[in-house]
Amino acid sequence: MTAIEPTGQVLGATVSGIDLSRPVSDRDFATILLALGRHGVLRFPAQRLEAAALRDFSRRFGRIQATLTGRHHEPGMPEVGILSNILENGEPIGITDAGQDWHTDMSYNETIGFLNVLYAVQVPRRDGQVLGATAFVNTQAAYEDLAPEVKARLSDATATHDFNKFWENMRVRPGSLRAPLSEEQRRRRPPSVHPVFLTHPITGRTVLYCNPGYAIRINELDQAESDRVLAMLFAHQLQPKYQYVHRWTEGDVLVWDHIGTLHNAIADYRPDEHRLMKRCQVMADRIFEPAFVREALSAVSSPAGTPAR
Repeated sequence: MTAIEPTGQVLGATVSGIDLSRPVSDRDFATILLALGRHGVLRFPAQRLEAAALRDFSRRFGRIQATLTGRHHEPGMPEVGILSNILENGEPIGITDAGQDWHTDMSYNETIGFLNVLYAVQVPRRDGQVLGATAFVNTQAAYEDLAPEVKARLSDATATHDFNKFWENMRVRPGSLRAPLSEEQRRRRPPSVHPVFLTHPITGRTVLYCNPGYAIRINELDQAESDRVLAMLFAHQLQPKYQYVHRWTEGDVLVWDHIGTLHNAIADYRPDEHRLMKRCQVMADRIFEPAFVREALSAVSSPAGTPAR
C-alpha cells in the first residue's frame, strides 16, 4: 500500500509501498503527482533500477530533455543523464552537479522544466558521514512572504532566463573542464522569458519563479533597478526558513518539482570521494494541461485505480 510520510519541514516527504522498477498504476501515479505539489520533494527509498525503468517512470510526467553535449548519458539512452565525479581512463563518465549554486533546472527553456528524477547509485562518505547533500528552497512559501508592495509591483513582470549565465558561472570555477558554449549550443539554448510569478499547476498557489542560476533581467525595469530587485528576490527566497536539505542514501530516488522549488548540490566531497547519480529532466509540456491534473484527481478518487498505461 502506498504511503506518504511528510518530513514535517518546509519541504519533503517519503513515499513507501511503490517499486519503481515496475510500471506504476494510474492511481499510484496520481498519488505521487498530488504529493509532489503538496511537498515539493519526494523520496522513494531502497529502489533498484535499471536505466530503462528510470526513464519509463519519468516519462509519465512529460517529455524528457536529452543532454546538451550528447555525452554523459546512459549508453544508447540520451534521456538518462549521468552525474558523477568518477574518471575512467582519465575521462569523466558524467557531468558534475556539485557546486552549481542555487538554480531551477530548465527555466532557460521556452517550455520550462517540471521535475527531476535522480537515482543515487553511489554516495560519498567521510568518517561515516554522508556527503554531497542536495538543498532545496520552497518558492511557494517564499512568494507568500513577499511584501504586498513587491507582489503588486511585479504582478505582471517577466524575467529573462539565460543558460549561458549558469554555464559561465560553472566554467570559471577552479578545476572546471568546461569549454565556452559553442554557437550551435547557444542556438540550442537561447534565452527565454517567463513571468516572475507563476501559478502552480497542481496546487493553484503562486510561486516566485526567478532563480539565481539563470535569471538575468526583469524586463520591465531598467538595468540598474532590475539588478537591485533581482538581488532582493534572490536573498529573500534563500532565507534558511524556506530551505530543506536531503542527505542521500544509495537506492534513493528523489523526485522534485522545479516550479515550486530551487535546489543546490552541496560540493563538500573530494574528487576521490565518488558520487554517481542517474538523472531524468522532465519538461512541463503536460503538467499545465488542465486535463493532466484533472485525470490525476479522478484516479485518486476512484475506488481501485486502473492499470498503468
